[in-house]
Amino acid sequence: MTITVENLSVDFDQRFQLHNINWAIEDQHHWVITGTNGAGKSALAASLAGAGDITDGQISGLPERIGVVSFEAQEELIDKERKKDDADIMDIISEGTPVRDIIFNDCLDPDTAHAMIAKFELEYILDRAFRKLSTGESRKVMIIRALSCKPQLLLLDEPFDGLDADTLAMLQGYLNELVTKVPMVLILNRFDEIPEFITHIAYMDQGELQHQVDKSDQEAYDNLYQLLHIKTSDLDIPEAEAESAIPKLPMDQPLVKLTDLTIKYDEFKLIDQLNWTIERNQHWQLSGPNGSGKTAILSIINGDHPQCYTNDIFVFGFKRGSGESIWQIKQFIGYVSTALQWEYRVQISLRNVIISGFHDSIGLYTKASDQEKKIADQWLAVLGMSDRADTPFQKLSYGDQRLLLIARAMVKHPPLLILDEPCLGLDDMNRQLVLALIEKICSGSETSVIYVNHHAEDKIAGIDNFLALEQRQK
Repeated sequence: MTITVENLSVDFDQRFQLHNINWAIEDQHHWVITGTNGAGKSALAASLAGAGDITDGQISGLPERIGVVSFEAQEELIDKERKKDDADIMDIISEGTPVRDIIFNDCLDPDTAHAMIAKFELEYILDRAFRKLSTGESRKVMIIRALSCKPQLLLLDEPFDGLDADTLAMLQGYLNELVTKVPMVLILNRFDEIPEFITHIAYMDQGELQHQVDKSDQEAYDNLYQLLHIKTSDLDIPEAEAESAIPKLPMDQPLVKLTDLTIKYDEFKLIDQLNWTIERNQHWQLSGPNGSGKTAILSIINGDHPQCYTNDIFVFGFKRGSGESIWQIKQFIGYVSTALQWEYRVQISLRNVIISGFHDSIGLYTKASDQEKKIADQWLAVLGMSDRADTPFQKLSYGDQRLLLIARAMVKHPPLLILDEPCLGLDDMNRQLVLALIEKICSGSETSVIYVNHHAEDKIAGIDNFLALEQRQK
């Protein structure tokens, strides 16, 4: 049996939409659908069970009997019970349908039902009304119903929620006995609950099926785990050192103010009278075609451009050309670019790469303090790299190196973080990782972000200000 989903778009009462889903569930394949809350995991599973209105594409190969466990299916059963009360013309509130009938009415496999009742130790509730059960009890009843309908496909949406450790292990063991008999699709938020028998993992985001990973592909699996870790981690952005080396900036002044900025080469004006103010806690996306001046503007802010002194530039409390040094400017900035990644070729550990950010150095040439090590380890935890703290930087994948350099730029909590094309050269999975980390920074710190990119689809939640440059004719 193969279930094929082709170019599928589904509307759920205009509350949520699935977009252009392409997917296949093969014999002996068992899937986990994962993603952040609201990503569309449950909607995708529900569409296989017939929910929603298909607006484009198709699903083929669906079997006749599908066992479903979900909060929506549970709610539907309870609603039916309530409607029985509403229809009672004698105004007598019924006790509701007993659990025994909920399980055994229309049951196709009573032996399995009895076995699961015993495994869950639910004999004591069989004569109780279903709607009077606790959340955990009603969840177990839904699982029994799904497993005892002789399912040809199992759709289990968070089947382990509310189960204690022993019951969870028991259910996982029972599902493992079914792997040769019925394909399964599980929706899970927790990677540590993924059963051993799962063969494939799908990642949903914003109603789209963005990644499909064979669990045996260790590198792809690790990347997906890391993406989910960053997306769903409750960890806050680690704090800076108690005694920060960065001077306090005036609260009533912008971080950056460019007034009538003009950058020209001979007679050609690359930037012509640009006005741009970056306030505290503002996040900006800077975009534009190649040659539109993005890098030149960043160099002006960073203090590296020779035309800093021919323009009206105010940065971090300094009016450029008033006797300040370039290092007085750079101390307020964290910078990440592809060029920096090319330059970072020293053989040091991941922990020390992050610590080097305190010193704005490529490599670490002073002994790290205990506080610096502690903060670096907190950043490694945010990145899901705690187990690789002593791994050499050069052994990381290209995408993981980029993540680490962003953490290095952030470790001192600079007032301004400049991310110059941070996704350049990354595959889709690593791009998602980097975007997730930037989103975490925007939502969890007081650092202002300038995010430079070419692709409109790479938007970051939390970035609400946009500056788009245009190509100027030479």
